[in-house]
Amino acid sequence: MQTVSAAGQTARVGAAIPGFSLAGPGELDLFGQTVPTKPRFDGPIRPLLQLTHITIDAQVAQLLRADGPRRLELSLSQQLAQGWTHYFEWETLIAAGFAVIPLVALAGLRRQSHAVMLKTAAAGVAVVCAVNIGGVLLTASSTPAVLRSVKTLDDLVGTDPLQAAPGTVARPLPGVQAVVIGDSTAAAVGNPVAARAGALDRACGRSSESYAADLALANTWNVLNLACSGATIQDGVIGVQLLSDGQVAPSQLMEAERATHPKVIIVSIGADDVEWSMMTRLCVASAVCNDKVSAAYFTQLLGDFTRSYYQLLGDLAQMPGNPAVLVNEYYSPFGSDVGCVAPYGITAAKEKVLLSRLGQLNAVLAQGAQTFGFGVADPAFTGHELCTADPYVQGPDDPAPLHPTATGELAIALADQQVLPRLEGLVPGPAGTPSASRGASGGAGTDSVSAQKLAAAAGIRPARG
Repeated sequence: MQTVSAAGQTARVGAAIPGFSLAGPGELDLFGQTVPTKPRFDGPIRPLLQLTHITIDAQVAQLLRADGPRRLELSLSQQLAQGWTHYFEWETLIAAGFAVIPLVALAGLRRQSHAVMLKTAAAGVAVVCAVNIGGVLLTASSTPAVLRSVKTLDDLVGTDPLQAAPGTVARPLPGVQAVVIGDSTAAAVGNPVAARAGALDRACGRSSESYAADLALANTWNVLNLACSGATIQDGVIGVQLLSDGQVAPSQLMEAERATHPKVIIVSIGADDVEWSMMTRLCVASAVCNDKVSAAYFTQLLGDFTRSYYQLLGDLAQMPGNPAVLVNEYYSPFGSDVGCVAPYGITAAKEKVLLSRLGQLNAVLAQGAQTFGFGVADPAFTGHELCTADPYVQGPDDPAPLHPTATGELAIALADQQVLPRLEGLVPGPAGTPSASRGASGGAGTDSVSAQKLAAAAGIRPARG
């Protein structure tokens, strides 16, 4: 077998003939357990790989620092293909060696001259090599190309889906009137966390100052806030999300179904799908932000997000009970003055590029919501952006730069509150007296001070139940 080493992963590549079918997967011997490969190979001869050990060493760190994931992908794919090629090169040489021995012995018995002996051995080696090469071309010629398409281990053997712990039963939440799903903006990361917050709430950065809490306070609703910092549509909302501390956050969409009679589901998603934070850091570090490479990359991310977003909207349209759906666009964190962030690399020209891309994201959010007949809220931070006297956005030295402050969250709640009456069955009712309460798992109760602030700003009085 040929040894392959790539990114701290060492495997041995050989050949296997699992029957005589014309196509099928190869095999990976994973510490004594045979796993079929994800790619399928033409012909009866298919790769047999043996994974001997996995290490995370200095080689991996150096590759990540130097050339990034692209080199890791090329290293794995090229070495797998080379391992397969080297296997057959050695196999051919060994077969030729075994062919030479009887041919030389036969020539010796016939007392042939050295010249004739060499010709006989050479002819035998040529025949053996031709048979081996011809056999490989006929039965496994496409295998190197398939192996070169393998960039990561999940390309090779697929992924093992995360599963909830056995025996857990989702508890229905009939008393929830509204559900918030989304990313760090909805979680209100960087703001104070509730004293009785659970481990998942803390890992997700869910704050007692979130706009979900403000809406609960204004309407005396029980609001279930499922938002989680870093969530994307596929990894967090539709699917599970692996958090930095090792916890697995369940699918927000599935958790939302625990609310049996919600009036509305509010969505704040998209920034992590288009890697807004990374794009902003890249913009800060670059001479310009609108180079063709980063522009093309953003366009690709936005296209991928659009497809996932419409999938999510379709799922929300089929939610049990047909709750109203409200989609939040993203606020503009930058105003006309960027002087306070100039030392960090933000210029007026860079600001225009970032706001243009943010506008493209918001256009997709609005168009999708309107296509499905959902509500759209456009929170305005005008006059309260970064570098103003009273910013609604956390600054570069705050816990979560460019994320809303507690007042910014209140402004988002105000924008939502103004749209809610236009959604079917969500007209605010007469005033009530809010009482302070907060449930676990991100649920929000009521507080009279915040309720009065939001109600006064919205020009309404808090609704009961």
